[in-house]
Amino acid sequence: MKYDIIIGLEIHAGLKTKRKMFCACDNDPAGKKPNENTCPICLGHPGTLPAPNYKAIEWALLLGLALKGKINKLSKFDRKNYFYPDLPKGYQISQYDLPFVYDASLKVNGRDIDITRVHLEEDTGKNTHPVGKNYSLIDFNRAGTPLLELVTEPIIESAEEAKKFCQTYQQILRYLDISNADMEKGEMRCEANVSVQEKDEWEYKDGEIRALGDYKLNPKIEVKNINSFKAVEKAINYEIKRQINAIENNEKLIQETRGWNDKKNITVSQRVKETSADYRYFPEPDIPPIKIDASWLKEIKTNIIELPPKKKERFIKQYNLSEEAAAILVSDKYLADYTEKVISELRAWIDSNGDKWERQKRKLARAAGNWLISELFTHLNKDNLSIKDIKITPENFAELIALVYQGKINSSAGTKILAQMYKNGGDPGNIMQDMGLEQIDDEAELEKTIKQVIADNPKQAEEYKNGKKTVLKFFIGQTMSSTKGKANPILVSKIIKKLF
Repeated sequence: MKYDIIIGLEIHAGLKTKRKMFCACDNDPAGKKPNENTCPICLGHPGTLPAPNYKAIEWALLLGLALKGKINKLSKFDRKNYFYPDLPKGYQISQYDLPFVYDASLKVNGRDIDITRVHLEEDTGKNTHPVGKNYSLIDFNRAGTPLLELVTEPIIESAEEAKKFCQTYQQILRYLDISNADMEKGEMRCEANVSVQEKDEWEYKDGEIRALGDYKLNPKIEVKNINSFKAVEKAINYEIKRQINAIENNEKLIQETRGWNDKKNITVSQRVKETSADYRYFPEPDIPPIKIDASWLKEIKTNIIELPPKKKERFIKQYNLSEEAAAILVSDKYLADYTEKVISELRAWIDSNGDKWERQKRKLARAAGNWLISELFTHLNKDNLSIKDIKITPENFAELIALVYQGKINSSAGTKILAQMYKNGGDPGNIMQDMGLEQIDDEAELEKTIKQVIADNPKQAEEYKNGKKTVLKFFIGQTMSSTKGKANPILVSKIIKKLF
């Protein structure tokens, strides 16, 4: 490609504090009637005074520290002036030159993505446009919700990397338990700034993209209305192709805001992009500057836990999991905790049996990961449930893995037992006995069954004798069917080879 792709992200995430950002209204509008969850402050009535939610500020600082960001020891709120129907005051209380957090970073696919800033602001109301009507409706229940805005440096190089950044950031917000960050519910909203530049004609220096020589930079285009991770990737890829096509056809590109149309899979022009000067920022006169001292930061640091990128690295190294499996297992904090409890139970089981954990831990950890992802997820995905909803304790799940590892049941029987555990909970050993699924290891009994299978299939037996080794799988399958899946497949294979 003769072009460089330059992408920057702006991500808004609603914090799940009990009250709104600057008033005492409930911060959970779910189930409320339109405009029921409001007060004179979040409706912008004249003469009302905002009071900052210090829990929201604390969570902003917590995120900043977790992302290894720098903290402004003196921060403030500012007024961002613009008129829009869902903004009753005519301005938004936000932050401009002194955000709570700056110079942070987040590792994605082994590369550090620099984060310019993380700041707090209030959310706006929600516009709805009834189909076939000549009016719009505004619900202010959401107005005043505390929003964290994260802004990256324009150094993201692909739509896939942008999507991965958003996914990892969502995981971190959930790990820290400060936001549900559900994109479909609007709790996390992503905007992408995309520009296409010719190779070797520009540089990124001191936080700015600069043209080299006589080259004139192509404008950046902001893409809004992105409400899923899939849409992040699709919208950015579409915009890249659109801009390249415009450049190669000598069409003029302008700095503008475009909206993503998920039904048509295109971006559409909305308005000319504003600059910071257009918003006429000035310090919020009703909220004093906020001092952040060392003791407060020290207290906040105690709430930082191991986050997904680090946990993923540890899972790969400590448990010998594949990168793909580790990424799935750490994607949800409760799933990661459940996984570690299962592995801990397996470690204790091996120690109690006199085996050396170091010799066996990687094999069993991999088995546990595979059973969680391939077998348990089948049930969870079918019912649209999460790991928090299951009836299977980590102890019982570990026991199921141990039964398979010991050869007391085969994997087919294991999936049947797991289905019962998923439905009703319970001890896998008891379920094994109740269902009669304990693996048959009696060689004499199996040999008798296999001889009958061979006798019933003379054509396949002749093919096997003539060197068609693939028929072995047929005989193993027939034997498993005859024993209702209870035969030890390894022993079955051994006996078949002996009989021939």
